Amino acid sequence: MGRLGRSWQLMKTSLHVLRQDKEIILLPILSFLCAVVILGTFIAGFFFTQMLFTFSWLLIIGLFFMYVLLYFVIIFFNTAVIACANIRLNGGDPTIRDGLRIASENITRIILWSILSATVGIILQAARERSGLIGRILIAIIGFAWTAITFFIIPVLIYEKKGMWDSLKHSGSLFRQTWGETLAGTIGFGIIFFLLGLIGIIPIVLGFLTGSFYPIILGVVIAALYWIVLGAIASALNGIYVAALYNYATKGHLPEPYDPNLLPAFQPTLRGEI
Repeated sequence: MGRLGRSWQLMKTSLHVLRQDKEIILLPILSFLCAVVILGTFIAGFFFTQMLFTFSWLLIIGLFFMYVLLYFVIIFFNTAVIACANIRLNGGDPTIRDGLRIASENITRIILWSILSATVGIILQAARERSGLIGRILIAIIGFAWTAITFFIIPVLIYEKKGMWDSLKHSGSLFRQTWGETLAGTIGFGIIFFLLGLIGIIPIVLGFLTGSFYPIILGVVIAALYWIVLGAIASALNGIYVAALYNYATKGHLPEPYDPNLLPAFQPTLRGEI
């Protein structure tokens, strides 16, 4: 079986886990809604105070604070998804309250990680905008390396209770152990959901083909709702997959209901308490 085939099987299994706890999908939707509220509130505030029309340090601080809040919301709800998935993969029966409770218990770590993530994101974005072609390629490589190193950062933070620097090192170590499986699943999931996302274009195209205003608006609304739901499913499945790979990296085998033959067994060099 090729890597894309394994990715498809892994995604199907992750979807099976999601079907056992369908309420998990509400967590990414809540994350999206909170992010929209934060973004809308800040933009409205910047507009009515006319901060958008004048460059100032106050605007920069406000934008950074908005960026950190957006990261916090995303990380907080991702933590809740991973926590629920980890409970299920270890034989439990999680609820949304369990995920939110575990995320709340680690609120300090989530805040620190949000600040660090937002800072790195801003630095990379600023460097990208001021670089030429070669510089952008190098920054893209750095960004990819950062994403890889931090792939397991959430489960490491909430289950191993390490400091930020030690958590980053351990997350990077776990990625090095499982880089093939991590990349195969991540890229495979990305390709699959990209193809599924193209379906959302259909109602928009059908609306334009009618040549009427209301069918176009209806097509856009249907497409937007489809992409929101699809994005929520993708986010939930990604959290489940991260939890499964974290178990794989710390125990040496995939947890049930994953097929152990999909990924090779190995003896982990670092173990985490989960």
